[in-house]
Amino acid sequence: MEGLSRRRLVGLTAALPLLGQVSWAAPAAATETLSAAQSPVRLNFNESPWGPSASARTAMHEGVASCGRYPYPLQYALIETFARQQGVAEDHVQLFCGSKLALQYAVHAFTGARSLVVPEPSYEAPVDTALTRQTPVHAVALDAQHAHDVDAMLAIRPAPGMIYVCNPNNPTGTVTPAAALERLIAKAPSDTVVVVDEAYIHFSDAPSCIPLIKAHPNLLVLRTFSKLYGMAGARVGLAIGQPALLEALEAFDGYNVAAEPSLRGALASLEESGLVAQRKRDNLRLREATVSRLSAAGWRCTASQANCFMVDVRQPAQAVVKALADAQVKVGRVWSSWPTWIRVSVGDAAQMQRFEAAFFQVLGQAA
Repeated sequence: MEGLSRRRLVGLTAALPLLGQVSWAAPAAATETLSAAQSPVRLNFNESPWGPSASARTAMHEGVASCGRYPYPLQYALIETFARQQGVAEDHVQLFCGSKLALQYAVHAFTGARSLVVPEPSYEAPVDTALTRQTPVHAVALDAQHAHDVDAMLAIRPAPGMIYVCNPNNPTGTVTPAAALERLIAKAPSDTVVVVDEAYIHFSDAPSCIPLIKAHPNLLVLRTFSKLYGMAGARVGLAIGQPALLEALEAFDGYNVAAEPSLRGALASLEESGLVAQRKRDNLRLREATVSRLSAAGWRCTASQANCFMVDVRQPAQAVVKALADAQVKVGRVWSSWPTWIRVSVGDAAQMQRFEAAFFQVLGQAA
């Protein structure tokens, strides 16, 4: 397969139509093989209960007929659209098969003998990757407000190769104040790459770090279509940074991009007016309703701005995870640094009702 440069193909997409090639209709949403009452409630992977939007499903279905070709034109159309919406140059955006892949490549590219600094608890993928290459890892506990302790991260010596930030954080859903993140980015050594994972940014009121990229050549921001856009299984993610950082990631990628249906769905999602705002409102309403009822019963929850939150069950959490699974409600894994907390993804209204019923059955109506 011929590798194609992002810079050589900017503008190529105008020559090829992207949507509407096939006249068939999008399929109806997949039906469960079990009834709703029998099916396990899956609140364990921070997936969207709604899946791709209607326009994205139509676009994805239309893309099936073109899967015999490499989808380079569509790849660059997606980059162009995202760059235009974010106000950055096209050569500051690159596409990957999920943001996790870009994050793993970043660990390979920017660490090694030099260490990785991560918050704790947080998304484990960068640590897992670092351990495979014997990279030193410094885990810095979240502060009392469950935000990143940026001063402790900056104090690590010798200077690390990479600092990882997840904002809002997974698994807590909590947000680190913009001023703290700006201080971290401004004060990090120039040869330390700061990676800000914004997988959950759409659910929050936090400002994006993307505008800071122009002034900080060591800043890399990650975005995904897996969460609010409901395309976890489609594997589409973006890395945003100055070209030198993206080229360091591309050394591992070889332009293996997502399939055309995935790219079409991502592009349709970006172009669908009101989608982000509507899903943000729905997620907020469902999350806060459950958190409010748990809190009123005496259970402590994190102040989440994501599509997940954590609950302190005041006992070894793994046993609670198992008990909920036995009640056909699957919740997230347990972090060793927070052994009495469970993570709960936000589902639809019926799923959250089933979670609450199982939770109070397992743990009682009051803490």
